[in-house]
Amino acid sequence: MLNDHNDAPIALFDSGIGGLSVLRHVRERLPAEELIYLADSAHTPYGDKSEDFIIERSLTIGRFFIEQGAKVLVIACNSATAAAVSVMREQLDIPIVGMEPGIKPAVTQSKNRRVGIMATAATVASEKFSTLAQRYANESELSIQACPGLVEHIEAMTHDSEESYQMLARYLLPFQQQGIDTLALGCTHYPFMLPQIREILGDEILVIDTGPAVAEQLQRILKQNASLRDQSAKGRVHFYATQHTERLREQIEKLWGEPVALRSLQR
Repeated sequence: MLNDHNDAPIALFDSGIGGLSVLRHVRERLPAEELIYLADSAHTPYGDKSEDFIIERSLTIGRFFIEQGAKVLVIACNSATAAAVSVMREQLDIPIVGMEPGIKPAVTQSKNRRVGIMATAATVASEKFSTLAQRYANESELSIQACPGLVEHIEAMTHDSEESYQMLARYLLPFQQQGIDTLALGCTHYPFMLPQIREILGDEILVIDTGPAVAEQLQRILKQNASLRDQSAKGRVHFYATQHTERLREQIEKLWGEPVALRSLQR
C-alpha cells in the first residue's frame, strides 16, 4: 500500500475488456496518474448475470482495490454500475465513479427528439436504468435496445466478423425505423464497434460515448479531494485478470495499443 495518497492508484474494473474504452479516456486526461485495470474475465459477461451475482463480484473487486491502496474506484461497466453502485457506496470506504448509459446527454443533444439507447440486458432491466429513462426522457421518444451477444463477440475479438456485423445490424434496425438522430452507447464494450455502427447508421447520427464524461468526473473528484498526482510524474497502467490467458493478454494489447504485463488475480 502506498504511503502518499496523491501517488496512490486509480482503480478501474469491467467484466472483461470493454472498460479499456474508459481507461483510454482516463489515461488521456490524467497521464500522470497510476492506474490499475481489472478484467473480471472469469465471469464475463455481466450482462446475463443476476443482480446479486454482479453485486457480489463488484464488492469483491472493490475490496481488492482498497487493499491495493486505491484512492478512487471507477466502475468501467454499465451493468455493474446499474446493479452495484449503490451497495458499493454504502459498503466501501472509497470514492466511486460509475457509468451512465448516456440518456441525459443524448436527449439534450437530439434535434428531432428521437433517441436510441444500446445496452446489455442487465442494464436495461435494472431499476437504475428505468429511473434514468423516466427522469430524462422529457418529450423525447426513446428506443431502447438490449443487445445480447455483442459483448461476447467483442471479448472474443470477432466483432469485425460478418456474423457480428449482421447481429449488430439487427439490433440497429429499430433505430433506423424510428429515425433517430442520436444514439447512446450504454455499454463500455460498444465503442469498439463504432466503425460498424457508423457504417450501418451513417455518419449523420450523433453517437454518445460516456467515457470522456467519466474521465472528466474523475478528474473533478480528484481535484475536490486534493488528491491529484504531481503532473510532472509519468503514470503507469497495471493490468489484472481473474482468468489469465495468453490470448486475453494479446486481446488487451491489441485494443490498448501497447505491450501489456497481465497479472492473475484469483478471487
